[in-house]
Amino acid sequence: MEIHIGDRVADVTLVSKEGNKVQLTIDGKPYDVDIVMAENGSCSILHGGNSFNAGLVRGESGKGYDVTMFNRSYHVDIVDTQAKYLHMRKGAEEKQGDKIIAPMPGKVISIPVNAGDRLAAGDIAVVLEAMKMQSNYKVNADCIVKTILVNEGDPVNANQVLVELELIKEE
Repeated sequence: MEIHIGDRVADVTLVSKEGNKVQLTIDGKPYDVDIVMAENGSCSILHGGNSFNAGLVRGESGKGYDVTMFNRSYHVDIVDTQAKYLHMRKGAEEKQGDKIIAPMPGKVISIPVNAGDRLAAGDIAVVLEAMKMQSNYKVNADCIVKTILVNEGDPVNANQVLVELELIKEE
């Protein structure tokens, strides 16, 4: 998930949770912490032999918090990954042009086309899985598949070009 703390954006991934023991990564760096939440909104965090206390006040939307720690307050927003994914996907479809680009990291599930195939607007060119959701990526204009740059089962990165297309100009 993506977390905004003031101007800072952090990528946080929950690796495992067993009771109060939590393993997570922040921007790819692993952390093992012990977290205890109290009913009054305070939180006790043990990490590396050190104890930290934080006060949490949940915002109205449920996705934001005001956090007080070390006598300083921070506003923290948790970005809804599904909404972000759908927004990124919509933007990718709108600017498709002559290539299909992965909007976020994922895995190629299926490629129902071959190089040289003629596609009509709305035809599926590639199926990706990201965040346990499968999505069909369709062409938004008549075109010919020029080059397929991935294979089924391949992992893909955000903004990676998957398929190059040759747009068919109407005369």
